[in-house]
Amino acid sequence: MYGAADEHSDMTIQHATLRQIQIFAAAARTLSFARVAERFGLTPGAVSFQIKQVEGHCGFPLFERVGRRVVLTEAGHGLLEHATAILQALDDADRRMQALRGVTGGKVTIGLVSTAKYIAPHMVSRFQAERPGVSIHLQDGNRREVNAAVANGEVDLAIMGRPLDEEAVVGEAFARHPSIIVCSPSHPLAGVPGLRLRDLGASDFIAREDGAGTRALTDAFFREKGFVPRVVMTSSSNETIKQAVMAGIGIALISRHTVGLELSLGLLKELDVEGLPLMRSWYVAHRRSLPLLPVHAQLRSYLLDRGQSIIDTIDAGYRRFAR
Repeated sequence: MYGAADEHSDMTIQHATLRQIQIFAAAARTLSFARVAERFGLTPGAVSFQIKQVEGHCGFPLFERVGRRVVLTEAGHGLLEHATAILQALDDADRRMQALRGVTGGKVTIGLVSTAKYIAPHMVSRFQAERPGVSIHLQDGNRREVNAAVANGEVDLAIMGRPLDEEAVVGEAFARHPSIIVCSPSHPLAGVPGLRLRDLGASDFIAREDGAGTRALTDAFFREKGFVPRVVMTSSSNETIKQAVMAGIGIALISRHTVGLELSLGLLKELDVEGLPLMRSWYVAHRRSLPLLPVHAQLRSYLLDRGQSIIDTIDAGYRRFAR
């Protein structure tokens, strides 16, 4: 798409402006000059001109056409890696300066493991009721993905299980997190008291995907007990697992916080299994090397102080609904 750099250009990337680096990084990630133009309030032609300027500084074409697609060249991939580091460092510096100024309000990006989607909105709504000027963005993923987002500075805080990388991520427990085995109301073991794991040997299991915290918990629990479940289905979605259990495909070990409503309505039944519920903790996590802005610190303190009571209120509401 672009030719080699002008031989008369000053071929050093140090002469590129910050704006040009931002435009290049956005174009390299989206591979759409039209989207970049819209984001920066430019025309596609102006975006092309800025990219050509960056190519002139570095001395290599950064994009090329393959059929109808625009792709990064080898030089483009290399420059994107450094551009990402530069922009992240500037963002970190800006956060540090804002923290020193005591800036409050603004936006908080919260990473959520998929199970936390069932409790986090209740906490966020109460926090925003007290601080209506705060904007919240929720970004979900499995435990591995959320841990990486915290470590990379892509989210300000995360609600998750114990962090995987405690050198890069600080995590503090703020609430109990029980997991149980659920079945459909028509399952032969529904309502049977005092079950042991061996009693589930003939049952089909539905499990989360590798990388999910619930899957790691399930595997560790069964391995410790010497039990090998017959897994007939896996899914990355708690909602899909709930529907599959209700459809009678199998049983599942799942967070109680994901099935409170279904249990109260009688759509699912909790199996009375020895050793359950498994009790973990919810953690609020943030990047160790990144100072928290005042509003981020306020939300962290809010979760530590009131997270458990909010979850208890949710559970009590489900119990009243079941009567």
